[in-house]
Amino acid sequence: MSATAEPPPTHVRAAFGARGEEVELLEGGLAWRCGGDEGVLLKLAANTAEAAWVARVLDTLAPEEMRLARPLRSTDGRWVVSGWSARRDLVGRPEPRHDEVVAMSLRLHSATGGLEKPRFLDTRRDIYALADRVAWGEEDVVLPEDNGGRLFDVLAGSRRPVTLRSQVVHGDLFGNVLFSGNAPPGLIDFVPFWRPAEWAAAVVVIDALAWGGSDPAIVERWSHLAEWPQVLLRALLFRLALHALHPRAGESSLAGLEHASQTVLELL
Repeated sequence: MSATAEPPPTHVRAAFGARGEEVELLEGGLAWRCGGDEGVLLKLAANTAEAAWVARVLDTLAPEEMRLARPLRSTDGRWVVSGWSARRDLVGRPEPRHDEVVAMSLRLHSATGGLEKPRFLDTRRDIYALADRVAWGEEDVVLPEDNGGRLFDVLAGSRRPVTLRSQVVHGDLFGNVLFSGNAPPGLIDFVPFWRPAEWAAAVVVIDALAWGGSDPAIVERWSHLAEWPQVLLRALLFRLALHALHPRAGESSLAGLEHASQTVLELL
């Protein structure tokens, strides 16, 4: 969730074993590749405590049927150097294999189910964290009506209590999963939230409907998940709140969420 137009400084590249390598800004501007394909990827962290936590988790996590972009320690053993973290590059690219991402989400969160809640989640104030709290009714924020706030207000009245167990989940898998032929899907990052695993799967479904070109039947294919209509609604409210708060959100992305809302409304 951090971006930079400035390449990592020389001492950072050297600390992670990428001294003198050519650097290339990846599409989307979220990381720099050092050393070409299968090289080192460097990313500037918005929250160093979160970046170190993510690295520790991905270093030891062993989910089934999944490739992980393993983090790299610096030469002196640190996960973060001058605000930068590093990982190995992972072969593959995003593909519209949405049901496979949902299934991967469930396997991933089976592996993260025993993790303790990291302390930084309670103090995080970025727009992702704020949108999450607003979606679950834990915080009140006036959302710009024309940027998603009006639809948010219409849908929020359909919220009902959710009794599912919260745990550490990845709340932004869409676009963070790479495919390479028949190889297992690869996870390149981890955006932690403290929510039910079913909610994380629902976020994937909402994203697939809104921006991934998925057929509406994806909602029915995963309707066996517990409290599905309500977690799907929370996922949609999360994306609407985030859209309303995001400075670069536009009409085309809102149109996608409006399209997704039509499918969700049929379940409520």
